[in-house]
Amino acid sequence: MSNPTQIGFIGLGVMGEPICRNLARKSGAPVLAFDLSKEPLERLAADGVKAVASPAEVMQQCDVVFLSLPSGEVVAKLSRESNGLLANARAGQVVVDLSTSSVNTTRELSSEFESKGAHLVDAPVARTRAAAEAGTLAVFVGATPELFEQVRPLIATFAADIALCGPVGCGQVLKILNNMMLFEHVVALSEAKNIGERAGVDPAVLFNTLTQGSADSFALRNHGMKAVLPGEFPERAFSVKYAQKDLHYALQLADETGVDARGAKIVDEWFNQAIASGAGEQYHPVISTFMTKKS
Repeated sequence: MSNPTQIGFIGLGVMGEPICRNLARKSGAPVLAFDLSKEPLERLAADGVKAVASPAEVMQQCDVVFLSLPSGEVVAKLSRESNGLLANARAGQVVVDLSTSSVNTTRELSSEFESKGAHLVDAPVARTRAAAEAGTLAVFVGATPELFEQVRPLIATFAADIALCGPVGCGQVLKILNNMMLFEHVVALSEAKNIGERAGVDPAVLFNTLTQGSADSFALRNHGMKAVLPGEFPERAFSVKYAQKDLHYALQLADETGVDARGAKIVDEWFNQAIASGAGEQYHPVISTFMTKKS
């Protein structure tokens, strides 16, 4: 598996396309790919990626298959279709799910792949599209140590930081909690910006000064200073709707483990307000624009 004959890739969206490109350029193995859109396949052809007609073909022809899909629900549907991933899985094959999925869905699917003699590795990715393009993503992996060592060289083609978090499903736990903490921090820095501004402090001075104290963080320097401060919340970034999907996975996990995650519930209220106001497709720090009360 460290030298697969062919690598498969399913899902060439915002993150999937640059990840697939790095695999094609650096893995030393041919890459076959499928996506519902022709455009990313046409762009990836310049890097030698071969387009195939269906996910079934990817499974039939490849030793290791990467998935980069919108949600765990999509992964489960594609896996369980009559001619889907499970129907075409074979002994020794490894499916690496880069998507963010619920922990339960991941563990259930893992058992189903194991019944075919195949293996599912959860490896959700963190950081931005720019990091995907540069090959510097962070990846949280749920797998046995043996499977981790098999897939690690391939993941290293698009990631700078790769962590084995425990058995299958633990990668999803880390990704879900990473995002939950980020969203809560964005709420906190959005509150600080709005309060500080109304109290007479220039927001740029506020955020720059906070980087010198104990409130300094990745979220402040990136989501705060690059989105909240200039008021830039583009579409086709990590939208409110996608963020809420991940947050709901965290709230589900909190409920299952008996934890009162009331901070995360507050974030969910802000996401609901943003979606109701028509901002659901915008970059999720847009919630900062809904925090000032009408005078």
